[in-house]
Amino acid sequence: MNVSPLRAQPVIALDVPDLPSALALVERLGPDGDFVKVGLELFTAAGPAVVEAMHRQGRRVFLDLKLHDIPNTVRGAARSAAAMGVSLLTVHGYGGAAMVEAAVQGAAEGGVVGVAGGGTGILVVTVLTSHTAADLGVTLGRETPEVGAEVIRLAGVAEVAGAHGVVCSGHEVAAVRSTYPGLHPLVPGIRLPGGAAHDQARITTPERAAADGAAYLVLGRAVTGASEPAAVLRGIRESLAGR
Repeated sequence: MNVSPLRAQPVIALDVPDLPSALALVERLGPDGDFVKVGLELFTAAGPAVVEAMHRQGRRVFLDLKLHDIPNTVRGAARSAAAMGVSLLTVHGYGGAAMVEAAVQGAAEGGVVGVAGGGTGILVVTVLTSHTAADLGVTLGRETPEVGAEVIRLAGVAEVAGAHGVVCSGHEVAAVRSTYPGLHPLVPGIRLPGGAAHDQARITTPERAAADGAAYLVLGRAVTGASEPAAVLRGIRESLAGR
């Protein structure tokens, strides 16, 4: 099967504790940091204000809340997120197809066009990049599963429910793209060559993830922890453009 290539878009993780810290970080990133991730820590501290602040600066927002609840509750949460104009929103695949489908419906009902056009895409979290096969076996309460097979199974849930894409590690992205070419994979656990793994168990480089078919690359400490984050990000963009 021929799979059309995707242009991998860098997304910078604003893993900071409050809005002033987030604003200071995006200023250091400069114009290349035009797509940012707002996760649980920052959103719990600052709420919708952080999304509004990023939009005022013309930056797209990936809201990484990993929703997992009954379908009606997730539908309402997705509707609210879409009304804020976020470009991407995560839900957990283990919530099941009905919950994911409810999220897709809620996002469509939000009815607000995002800052860069388009609506809110729902991404289904498969297996966290901090998990090893042994961790997953303990979590699921069964024999240690093959992580790649579990990711593909959950990608199937995303496909059936009409999600925009999935969150998976770079180890599984090629298999996801070949099995479900309509899904857009977002890959966290991105590290530069020689960089520390930190709390991630399954990592990859930007170039490798892009070559394997990632649509989005979440860049955290590899960029934000650098003394000159704008220069590091610019280098990554140039490397991806030269593929």
